[in-house]
Amino acid sequence: MTIPEVQTPAPGPAQPRAVGAARIAVRQAGGISRLADLRQEGSLKLLLPRRSGAAVEAVLLYTAGGLTGGDAMEVAALAEAEAQLVLTTQAAERAYRARPGPPARVRAHLTASEGARLHWLPQETLLYDGASLDRRLEVDLAAGASALLCEPLILGRTAMGEVVRQAALSDRWTLRREGRLLYHDVLRLTGDVAATFDRAAVGGGARALAQVALAAPGAGARAAEIRAMLPDAAGASAPDPDLLLIRLLAIDGFALRAALIPLLERLSGAPLPKVWRL
Repeated sequence: MTIPEVQTPAPGPAQPRAVGAARIAVRQAGGISRLADLRQEGSLKLLLPRRSGAAVEAVLLYTAGGLTGGDAMEVAALAEAEAQLVLTTQAAERAYRARPGPPARVRAHLTASEGARLHWLPQETLLYDGASLDRRLEVDLAAGASALLCEPLILGRTAMGEVVRQAALSDRWTLRREGRLLYHDVLRLTGDVAATFDRAAVGGGARALAQVALAAPGAGARAAEIRAMLPDAAGASAPDPDLLLIRLLAIDGFALRAALIPLLERLSGAPLPKVWRL
């Protein structure tokens, strides 16, 4: 399997916006994963902290300071056979109020070759009132490869009294193994997001949510184990023997993180990247 080429996205036509692209590949050598390829452009950088285990840890940094309409960011990552790669972000990402026009666009394409382990663990995305964000995650797995994926979302900072009355979010996940579609999910939020999540059948007043997926051999068999550690406003399902899905709702970002950290560490079998605790 080869890492896809990264094409630097063009900004929206209305005005110059932040544009960035990053590409990383790792390979296994002597039982340790090592950097094989690295490229970064524009407003997207990759930091490589000193390793504390067998995996390469890469931290994404958006140097523009947040996302707004017309921004475009693209990430491509490859873990070669038996290699291990953990991707995260330096801090919570912010989707700010956007002018009329194209949304902020974020694309991530992750590839794991035979026996590789790839973790996509960005910190929270903060959705501000007036934000417009189009985000897509595509994951391609070879036989025996595994991926742990998580995307936390905060609908305004409750401690600051923020309420998201008008926003647009399109969030799409596509997960394939050996070319076969394993999972596809689309979340779309438009209009008065706060009012939507105040409805009992939707969020019951929640202002934070997350989706987690573990795609690994036998992952579905862990559903009962994981359900036992989830809070009331969360659930786990196993639509495939090799896929475990978890969704969580929380009253705010603090409560969501309190549930996510032990969950992700249980699923990964390792501590989260240090930036999660700074």
